[in-house]
Amino acid sequence: MDFAYDAHTEELRARLLAFMDEYVYPAEQVAHEQRARLASPWDTPQVVEDLKAEARRQGLWNLFLPDAEHGAGLTNLQYAPLAEITGRSPQLAPTATNCAAPDTGNMEVLAQFADEAQRKQWLEPLLAGEIRSAFAMTEPEVASSDATNITTHIERDGDEYVVTGRKWYISGAMNPDCKIFIVMGKTDPDGEDIRRQQSMVLVPRDTPGVTVDRAMQVFGYEDHYHGGHAEVTFDHARVPVSNLIGEEGGGFAIAQARLGPGRIHHCMRLIGMAERAIELMCRRAVSREAFGKALAQQGVVHNWIADARVTVEQLRLLVLKTAWLMDTVGNRGAHTEIQAIKIATPRAVVGIIDRAIQLHGAGGVSQDFPLAELYAGARTLMIADGPDEVHQRSLARRELKKYR
Repeated sequence: MDFAYDAHTEELRARLLAFMDEYVYPAEQVAHEQRARLASPWDTPQVVEDLKAEARRQGLWNLFLPDAEHGAGLTNLQYAPLAEITGRSPQLAPTATNCAAPDTGNMEVLAQFADEAQRKQWLEPLLAGEIRSAFAMTEPEVASSDATNITTHIERDGDEYVVTGRKWYISGAMNPDCKIFIVMGKTDPDGEDIRRQQSMVLVPRDTPGVTVDRAMQVFGYEDHYHGGHAEVTFDHARVPVSNLIGEEGGGFAIAQARLGPGRIHHCMRLIGMAERAIELMCRRAVSREAFGKALAQQGVVHNWIADARVTVEQLRLLVLKTAWLMDTVGNRGAHTEIQAIKIATPRAVVGIIDRAIQLHGAGGVSQDFPLAELYAGARTLMIADGPDEVHQRSLARRELKKYR
């Protein structure tokens, strides 16, 4: 295993770091100020559109997609350090480079499983950053940690599918530019194989019967930059049969294919979030005094900073190993490592951000620093894309299987 960055990755890293310093970090406060003046809090601030235009001009666009026809053609190992950099400003940088969830996962699904007409209608404008999208799987009435629990019905009626159900925490759905939902529901609810009961269909936002009911908060945040998280009702929403993605019964497999890259992308960005927290922690430690000496001279602060650095280095190596395995033996061959990073990374990064908050005192929980919002995002990832306990259960079973 050689985790040294190749020349192309180093060149992209240099350009992306310069883009962050020159454009993204200065835009963070501007975006907050512009959002306060928007007619709707879900509209996109102009500075975000400016960032997107500049990123595209610089070739820092669609970096996540390994498909060279549609994306940058990078391997997972090449993309990892770039995603880490964007994670330092998770509200702006992923969107600016068209590498933000849920659009990334949806574009991967469309690139891999959609037919030519579907790709033309929905993938191309997503790749161009002209529209946004949402992935509708999680439901309020069932434990969605087990995806076979979903109750949304997708019933065939002649040349149409009729979609009925209620979803929530549907990321991106509050954004007025969100034009398409990828909806997972059951086409064969009584099928013998519980992993072949589900299918995925494309449901345009303006379809009669689709209602975005309300925005869902996350620790009090509405996550405007990612288009919010919504509760959505599908009340006998009709779409053509041609809107089926792949085949009937293939929804569960498509979901698993979508979530693998999504999980590692989150972990890549989490490392960047931890690095931002360490930087803020160190800057605070050398600029503040308590009890007659700088915070940087307090022994407990030394421990926090040292532990954070060790943890980040460990996490980065595990993420890079996972990326390398995904490139060399495929997602299935990297299943254990994908689950390992999904368990370890959010949990550890939450701890690092928590220490940074503690060091900032009241400022750490305020809107004057990004730490509280970073904490909310990292803590949520202990639930999103499968809660820790589900991954622990699966990982333990795989380990025990060796001894039975």
